[in-house]
Amino acid sequence: MQERNIITPESVKEIPGFLITLISDFFKRLFYIFRIVWETRKWILFLMVFMALFNGVMPVAGAYINANLLNALAKAFLQQVDFKLVTFLLGLQFGYFILISIVNNIYSMLNNIAGQLVVNHIKLKIMYKAKEVDMASFDSPEFYKKLENANREAGHRPIQVINSTFNIISTLITMISFITILWVISPFAPFIIILVSIPSAIINFIYRRKNFMYMRRRSKDRRQMNYYSGLVVDKDLVKEVRMFNLSDFFIGCYKETFDKYFAGLKKLIRQEGFWHIGLSILSSVVNFFLFVFIARQVIAGKLQVGDYALYTGALNSISSGVAALIATTAGIFEGTLFIDNMIEFMNEKRTIVPSTQEPGNPVRHVGHVIQFENVSFRYPGTERDVLKNINLTINAGDTVVLVGLNGAGKTTLIKLLTRLYDPTEGRILLDGKDIREYDVDEYYKIFGVIFQDFGKYAFKVNENISFGQIDKGFDSEGIYEAALKSDADSFIQKLPDKYETPLMRIFEENGIELSIGMWQKLAIARAFYSDSDILILDEPTASLDPMAEKAVYEQFDELRKGKTSIFVSHRLSSTTLATKIVVLEYGEIIEEGSHRELMELKGRYYELFSTQASRYVESYTELD
Repeated sequence: MQERNIITPESVKEIPGFLITLISDFFKRLFYIFRIVWETRKWILFLMVFMALFNGVMPVAGAYINANLLNALAKAFLQQVDFKLVTFLLGLQFGYFILISIVNNIYSMLNNIAGQLVVNHIKLKIMYKAKEVDMASFDSPEFYKKLENANREAGHRPIQVINSTFNIISTLITMISFITILWVISPFAPFIIILVSIPSAIINFIYRRKNFMYMRRRSKDRRQMNYYSGLVVDKDLVKEVRMFNLSDFFIGCYKETFDKYFAGLKKLIRQEGFWHIGLSILSSVVNFFLFVFIARQVIAGKLQVGDYALYTGALNSISSGVAALIATTAGIFEGTLFIDNMIEFMNEKRTIVPSTQEPGNPVRHVGHVIQFENVSFRYPGTERDVLKNINLTINAGDTVVLVGLNGAGKTTLIKLLTRLYDPTEGRILLDGKDIREYDVDEYYKIFGVIFQDFGKYAFKVNENISFGQIDKGFDSEGIYEAALKSDADSFIQKLPDKYETPLMRIFEENGIELSIGMWQKLAIARAFYSDSDILILDEPTASLDPMAEKAVYEQFDELRKGKTSIFVSHRLSSTTLATKIVVLEYGEIIEEGSHRELMELKGRYYELFSTQASRYVESYTELD
C-alpha cells in the first residue's frame, strides 16, 4: 500500500530550516553575481548605487512639484496667488524633466557599455574554464548540459540581476517616502495595498522556480533543437543534406522537439497568467475604493485638488511599487537560480593534474622510454573496458605502428599516453616516472600529434601551420620548411595570396575552401613545425592519394630521426617503416613484433596484411 504524504509536527519543524537554507543560498548566489560585476569593472557598481538613490528620490520630488503646481494653478485661477509662483514652479518642473532625461540617457548609455563588458568577462571565464576541464568532461552529456546552460544564461543574467537589485532599492526609497505622505490622511491605505499584493508575490516566486526547474530539466530538448537547426545550416554538411534530401527530416525533428518542449512551457505560462488576472482584478477594486475615499476628502474641502493628485499618485506609486518589488524580486530569484548553471560549470573539477605537490618537467630533446604497466581504461559513465591490461614498452627511437580493426582501442591508447585521460587501472611511465608526476602543460609539449579528426581552422594558411607549436612564435621560415616537408607547399603556392590566404568562407569573402587531402597536408605540416620529442600520427595519410602518401612517408623518415614515433594506421603498407608493430583487438594486445616476425607468426597481423595486399593486387590486375 502506497504511503500518503502527511504533514506532521516534525515536518513543520523542518520548514524554518528549509527557508534559512533557501535564503542563504539566494544571498550566496547574489554575492557571486556582485563579485563577477566587481571583477569586470568597479565603476559599474558605483554607477548603479548612484542611480538607485537618484531613481528612489526623484519620483517623490516630482510628485511634490506637480502637487504644488496644481494647487498654485487653482489659486491663480481664483486670483489668490501671484503668477510669479506659478512661473517658478513651471520652471522647476521643466528643470526636473530635463534632469531626469539627461541622467536616464547617460545611465542607459553606460549601462549598455557595462552589459557588454560583463558579458565579455563571463564569456572569457567560461572559455578559460573550458580550457582547464578534463577531456573526459567533453564526453559527458551532463557536462554539455552545464556548458549549454552557462553559455545561454550567464551572459545577460548578472547585469540583469544587479540592475534589478538596485531597482528594488530605488523602489523601496520611493515607497517609504509615499507611505510617509499617505500617513497624514490614512495610515492603513498603504498596508491594505501591500496586504492585497502578498498572494501575487507568492505566485511569482512559485512560478519562477517552476520555470527554472522546467528549463533545467529540458536542457536536452534545447540542445537537440540547436543541433537539428545547425545541421540544416552547417556549411560542411550542406552538400550531403541537400543530396540526400535530409532538410525536411531534420526540420521535422526540430518541430517535434519544439512541440514537446513548448507544451510544458505554455502550460506554466497559462497557469501563472490566470492567477495574475484574478489578483490584478482584486488589486484594482481595492485601489478604486481608496481613490473614492480621497475624492470624498477633496469634495468635503479637507484636501485641495493638487493634494488629490499627490495622494492618488502616492497610492498608484505604492501599488505599482509593490507589483514591481514582487516581479523584480521574483526575477532576481529566478536569475540567481540560473546563475547556479554557471556556478556548477565553474566548479567542474579537474582530475588531470599532477599527483605531487612539486611536479617535474620531462627532459627535452632526448630519447624517451614509454612503459604501459597493466593499463585498463573505460570511459566515464560506462561499464565496458576499452583497453584491458595493456603492457607495452616503447624504447627511445622506436617507430611503433598500432594495428587493429575499428574499435580495437588504438586511438584510446594514444589519448592515455598524451594524458588526455588517466587510466582506470595501472600506470604509464615516461623515462621510469609515472606521467601523473609531471607538470601537465610541460608534458604536453613533448608531443607532436596529428589526430584523425584534426582541426580545420578559419585562419590564414601560415597561421594554421603555426598552430603546431603556438608558443614557438611566428617563424615564417619554419612554416615554409614544414609546408615543404608535408608537400603542402605544392598547393599553397597556387593559392591567391599563398601563405597569407585566409581559409574557409566563414569570415572572409576571399576565403578558400580546401579539399580534405589539402587540409590533411596542413595538419601534417603542423607536426613538422612542432619541436616535439615524440611524434604521434593517428591515420596521418587517410585522405591522401597513394603518390602523396608515399611522399609524406618519405618525409617522415627524416622527421622521426632521433624521435620516438607512434603511428595509427589502417593502411598496413606503413608498417614496413616500423621497428615494432602492436596488434590490438577488443582492447587487448594480441600480437607484438616486427613486420617479418609477425608475418612468420601467421597470426592476426598476417591475416590483415595479406587481405589488404591481395585487394591491392586485384585492383591493379583489373586496371591492367
